Order: sequence, then C-alpha cells, then structure tokens
Amino acid sequence: MFILHKNPETDLALKEIMSSGGAEDDIPQAERKTVTDFCYLLDKSKQLFNGLRDLPQYGQKQWQSYFGRTFDVYTKLWKFQQQHRQVLDNRYGLKRWQIGEIASKIGQLYYHYYLRTSETSYLNEAFSFYSAIRQRSYYSQVNKEDRPELVVKKLRYYARFIVVCLLLNKMDVVKDLVKELSDEIEDYTHRFNTEDQVEWNLVLQEVAAFIEADPVMVLNDDNTIVITSNRLSETGAPLLEQGMIVGQLALADALIIGNCNNQVKFSELTIDMFRMLQALEREPMNLASQMNKPGMQESTEKPARRENPHKYLLYKPTFSQLYTFLAASFKELPANSVLLIYLSATGVFPSGRSDSEGPYDFGGVLTNSNRDIINGDAIHKRNQSYKEMHCLHPGDLYPFTRKPLFIIVDSSNSVAYKNFTNLFGQPLVCLLSPTAYPKALQDQSQRGSLFTLFLNNPLMAFLFVSGLSSMRRGLWEKCQDYLRKINRDIAQLLTHSRSIDQSFLQFFGDEFLRLLLTRFIFCSATMRMHKIFRETRNYPESYPQLPRDETVENPHLQKHILELASILDVRNVFLENTLDDY
Repeated sequence: MFILHKNPETDLALKEIMSSGGAEDDIPQAERKTVTDFCYLLDKSKQLFNGLRDLPQYGQKQWQSYFGRTFDVYTKLWKFQQQHRQVLDNRYGLKRWQIGEIASKIGQLYYHYYLRTSETSYLNEAFSFYSAIRQRSYYSQVNKEDRPELVVKKLRYYARFIVVCLLLNKMDVVKDLVKELSDEIEDYTHRFNTEDQVEWNLVLQEVAAFIEADPVMVLNDDNTIVITSNRLSETGAPLLEQGMIVGQLALADALIIGNCNNQVKFSELTIDMFRMLQALEREPMNLASQMNKPGMQESTEKPARRENPHKYLLYKPTFSQLYTFLAASFKELPANSVLLIYLSATGVFPSGRSDSEGPYDFGGVLTNSNRDIINGDAIHKRNQSYKEMHCLHPGDLYPFTRKPLFIIVDSSNSVAYKNFTNLFGQPLVCLLSPTAYPKALQDQSQRGSLFTLFLNNPLMAFLFVSGLSSMRRGLWEKCQDYLRKINRDIAQLLTHSRSIDQSFLQFFGDEFLRLLLTRFIFCSATMRMHKIFRETRNYPESYPQLPRDETVENPHLQKHILELASILDVRNVFLENTLDDY
C-alpha cells in the first residue's frame, strides 16, 4: 500500500477533486484509493525528476541507482494511468496534456540516460515517447487554455524532440517539427505578447542553420535529399588482416569540447561536436524490439556490452569545468583503455615573447572565462610575462599522459600541441588540424570545420574541396565503396610501415580509433595533393610525426586519390606530378 507523503499542493488537489465529484462519502473507497495512489506516484515522480539536477554530471557510478529509482516510479506511473484512465478522468479530471507531460518526462529520462551512457539505443526509446505525444495529440488542447506556462511546456517538448531527431538523423521529421514549432511560436507570441519571443525565434534560426550545415547534398532520382548516417557501421572500419600486430587498447572515454566563436549550434551542441560524437558511436539498435513490451525498459536490464565509448559533451567549458571532467574520466578509465580528448576551439596565441620553448609557451585553445575573475584578467593584461589564463595549454594535459591518451585538436593554434613530450612512455597521439585554409576555398567555418568533416564524413569533405555541392545517390554509393578500399589500403600502409611510431599501432586495435587514423591520413594526403592547398599551415600534422613517404605522401595512396577524383570528374583539381606516369 502506498503511503502518501504530505504535500500541501497534493492535499489541496485531492480535496478539490473529491469535492468536485460529489459528496466525499459518495465516492467508492476503491476509486478514492486510485486517485490517492496516482497523486502519490505523480508527486514522487516529480521529486525524483527534479532531483536529477542535483546529481554530479561527471563520474559513471554515483547516478545509476538514482536513475534506476526514477525509471521505476515513472514506469509505475505510466502503467497506472493506463490501467485506471476512466477513474482518473472522472474523479481526478486527468487532462491529455498531463498524460503528455508524463510521456515527455520519460522521453527526457531516456535522452539523459543516453547522454550519461552513450548508448544510442536509448535515443530510439526517447524518440518513441516523443513521437507518441505528437501522434496522440496530447498537447493539442493546451492552446485553448489561457495559461502561457502550459504553452511553454509544449514549445520545450518540440525543442527536445528536435534534438533527439537530429541525433538520430531523422531530418524529414525535424523539418516537419520545425514547421509546427514555428506555427506554435507565432500563435504563442500573438496570444500572450510575451518577452521570450526573441529567444524562441533564435531557437528556430539555430535549428535551421544546423540542418543546412552539410556543404554537399546527396540526391535521389526524384531530387529528394538522401539522409546519410556517419555512425560506425559493420563495414565502416577497415578490418585487421590476419597477422597484423596492433595493440589491444580499447577506447573507453571521450571528452568532446566545443568552444568555437560563431559556429552553428543547437542546444549547446556545436556542429563540430555533433559530427565528432557521431564518429564515436555505432548505429543505434532499437531496445523495444529486443523486449516483450514496448516503451519502458526495466532499470535492471542492461545491454549485453557497451557498444560505444562513454562521452562527455562540454560546450564552452571554463578551465575548471574542463579539468574536473577530465580528471573524472582519467580516474575511472579501466585498464587497457584509452581516453580521447577532442578540442574544437578558437586558438589562443602567446601574448609575449618567451626565451624558452616549454609546454606553456605556445598558447593553446580557448576555455570560457567566468565574469568573476575580471581582476585576474586585468593583472594578466598589465604583465605580458604571465601565461594565458583562459586557455588549455599542452602542459595542462601532461598529468593525464600517465594513461593512453588520444588527442584531436581542431583549432587555428593546433600546432601548439605539436610540441608535446611523452613523459611517461604511455601510448600518446595528437591529430592536429590545419591552422589556416586557402583563401580560394569558400569560407565554411560557421558551418563547421573542414578537418572535423573529414574525420566524420570524408567523402563529403572530399566533394566540398573538389568544388561539388550535390551528387546522385548511385555515384555517392560507388564512391563510398571506393573509399572503403582506400581505407583498407591506408590500414596496410600503417601496419606495414617500418618507421612508424608504435603509439599509432597501439591504438590501431580499436575500431573507432582505427577509422579516425585512416581518415586523418586520407585528409592529409588529399590536402597535400590539392592545387590550392600549397602552404605548410594548410596541412594537418600529428604528434608523433607520421613517416610521410610511407603514409600521407605514399604514391600508392596518391594514385587512389586521383582515381577517386576521376570517378567524380574532378581530377583537374589535384596535382599529378608525384606519379611516375606524369
């Protein structure tokens, strides 16, 4: 039997409900108990849900039991309102928007569970609940009530649904939702003349820019856009040949950090962060299809094994926030595992001259500045001998090289990380973006970095640098097949190299890292062969350095790139003077 905790709002609601249905004594005891139990579950679910905000955002152990309890209560609440709908309609006055609110909270739970576990299957669960709200029109009557706070709940539901659809690449649904959200915002601002109109219109602008961020469209024969997924598929990473000697390390944790000025973003997710997180995930499976019941998953049920590395998504973090999450990841990193740090951030350059060349003398990438340390800034500006405070310097990462570390830096000052020192002898690799792109290349920086696009979707990046903006599906698939062949050959070049640093090979046993390394080499080789990429700063670099003649400048790989260009009829964009038959 449920024991109802004393809550003034619940008590008042119960009295109003009971009295509105007639004399209190006339209501059957069973129905009274149904309403009381429902109010208890509703109250308990709200308490638990609000408590999620107080859980630490980092660390993988502390939050799991609390999430489990929250899931359990929402499971009971959802089933309870289904089983007792008629009584709740008659005695409680249950409205459809209240059912929608419960379903929306369950969708949010699944989404946050995805954020904490990186299991894409939970995105499908969130989608199924959000989709049910729309299909069953749970929020349709909200607009008839003169309560702006209810309409805001509806608008927030749309924004959350859009985020989940973006992550699942359901772009057709996104476009429908954006149109519906636009109509809802217009109606809301017209009826209530609210002050948050500008904020909601900004939400629409952000999602519209996010949808249009890809520089190349893949088209069906009827000119509809093909939705391409860039998550790891079964045929994604090149397979290891029998006898290849590579390390057994596995990518377990990743920090994805976005701090670029003026880059397209939606819901604290820049386009670069979005692309990188997809490069570190497998195609999602549907949990409901593996279970007897649709919808809620029992909290005790877990996937057989974790398919994806755990990720933290940090949008414009301060230095202290970044270091806290980094330390938490480092602490919980299992044995024989790798920590990946992805930095997409504005470059910070040294403000004064330095006679030394240490790990704090080359600048680094921007971290967010809190307003409460203005005094520190003022001192910094007066004395040029101080190092940049709001900056992640290469030296800041030195303590974490005690464990296997894989770093990707996409920044105008990525070369600062070229001066790394491997102090502890653990596997360590830094992949560094070009620091500048040719002026002749159309500026796409707002729509995401070209370097990150190569790591996420190398064929789209190749098409963009080749001057192509659209392509038919058949040709796209043909080129993807050829690119898989190139990746296999790059894998052989790496593993057969006699002079390559062993760190690369130690990371090569992990599928995600293997794919990132082969894409990095393809990116570097493409840029070195391209006619307008002629300055050293236009090329990616790495620490340790790759043997160029065996990798990024290998004639066999260069021939492959020209063959891919020939398939696309863009061979004239690339240099051919490196080949014997020139």
